[in-house]
Amino acid sequence: MNPNNKMTDNSLASNTIEIAIRLILILLIATLCFQIIKPFMIPVIWGAIIAVALFPLYQKLDSLFGQRSKLTTSLYVIAALSLLITPSIMLTASLVDTSTELAKNFSNGTLTIPRPEQNINDWPLVGNQIFNLWSQASSNLEDTLKQYVPEIKQAGETLLSAVAGVGGSIFQFIFSIIISGIFLLHAKNSYSITVKIASRLTDKQQGLQFANLAIATIRSVAQGVIGVAVIQATLGGLGMFLIGIPGWGLWTVLILILAVAQLPPLLILGPVIFYVFSIETSSSIAIIFTIWSVLVSMSDGFLKPLFLGRGMATPMLVILLGAIGGMMLFGILGLFIGAISLALGYELFIAWLDKEKELLDSDFQ
Repeated sequence: MNPNNKMTDNSLASNTIEIAIRLILILLIATLCFQIIKPFMIPVIWGAIIAVALFPLYQKLDSLFGQRSKLTTSLYVIAALSLLITPSIMLTASLVDTSTELAKNFSNGTLTIPRPEQNINDWPLVGNQIFNLWSQASSNLEDTLKQYVPEIKQAGETLLSAVAGVGGSIFQFIFSIIISGIFLLHAKNSYSITVKIASRLTDKQQGLQFANLAIATIRSVAQGVIGVAVIQATLGGLGMFLIGIPGWGLWTVLILILAVAQLPPLLILGPVIFYVFSIETSSSIAIIFTIWSVLVSMSDGFLKPLFLGRGMATPMLVILLGAIGGMMLFGILGLFIGAISLALGYELFIAWLDKEKELLDSDFQ
């Protein structure tokens, strides 16, 4: 046997073992790092999304305050927390007041349901069923509730779970806003690191292109999906607050959830309209509220084209499908993950098609 071959085999085996040990160590370190940062991943991701979405506004504020970034960041965090916490307190107070009043009246035996107006029978499709159920509840609420114990229990559990989730999300967003302030304060370094990571995965030119595409997609979804949902929930909640709908805070939260899920707010506002017509003595007020509710529900028809996909080469349909599909897979965070992933996939596919077209054109010539 040739000694040189034996030395080469030994060297190859030694190098293979060394590479395997290094890979195992890298995997262990990466796993350990992931487990350490896992509890903070969602708030950090949301912080990055908020920072990217609000960076143009932050730049204008920073210019207004004479490029004093620390002052601008501090004012932004204070203002953002105020905008988040103040409506949250109002909504929570509305929910607590409504729940407390209902529980108190029910335990005292003073909870009464007013008799329905006769005109409810004239409502199309469901008028008769609603009138009969309402009449039964107004005459004997306890017996009526006993008939629907499983449904009420299931609805109550779902409602409590949703409210608890909203409460947890509020605390999460408080942390995320603070993190977004840190990202905004170090925006240039954050952008540079993002481009470097994208460039390492592809090349320098494509890395810059994909980083900018991800930024544009985040801003588009933030404005076209989240922004429109917040506008619809705010306008719907304002209408219910002015009319004096009991538990308006809860219905506002449900409108926000439906709007983010790309479902019409009229699913909540529709029954509220029926309720307003049944209790309101002035038909003009009920009609105005109906028109307002319909406009709120239809507003996404012109708001989404205005905000979603604005300033992007990627078609709006791709962004919208990515946002909806991502949310179905990953929840609300999937709005951004899905939109960015589908947008990047679309751009890669188009780049591949263009490259094939160039090859065909060169062969034809």
